[in-house]
Amino acid sequence: MLKKILFRTLAVYFLSINFIQAAESGGMPQLDPEFWFSQIFWLIITFGILYLVLSKLILPKISENLETRKSQVLDNLELAEKQKNESEAKLKEFDNIILKSKIDAKNLFNEARKKLLDDINKKKQELEEEIDKEVKIVEAEIEELKKKSPEKINKIAIETSTDLINQLIGTNVNNSSITAIVTDIANKNKTL
Repeated sequence: MLKKILFRTLAVYFLSINFIQAAESGGMPQLDPEFWFSQIFWLIITFGILYLVLSKLILPKISENLETRKSQVLDNLELAEKQKNESEAKLKEFDNIILKSKIDAKNLFNEARKKLLDDINKKKQELEEEIDKEVKIVEAEIEELKKKSPEKINKIAIETSTDLINQLIGTNVNNSSITAIVTDIANKNKTL
């Protein structure tokens, strides 16, 4: 690229000689044909050295840096793409794990709930059976007490009446007459 610029500059320079010769009459020393060869010589030397320095020292370093940066950027882009794909795969994997965990937790909860309800129903049934047994035992005891209670009540009434009469009158009364009276009163109460 620098060569093209140099050649264009020289071409424009040599093509404009006619213009320069016209300006020579104006008294400009740069345009005096006597000095043109020395000026062209030093121009070629200066631009040649500049061209060599640029093409051999500076431009290779710049192009090497550009290539290094370009390869580094491409490597970074490839690495970023690879990491992006890995991240997306890991994210999908984590989403699947979370979904599976939720389903497992829900299943465990349902199983635990079902087991708990079964245990509660079983305990409830056992408790109802025990209560039914206790109720039957108590009902049997009540029936037995109902059967025995009139006799006991009559016996207690006879004893109490005998003791009261003894304390009131001061004499012993015949138990058979008191028993007949208590039995007669008990029979009358049963019919009512």
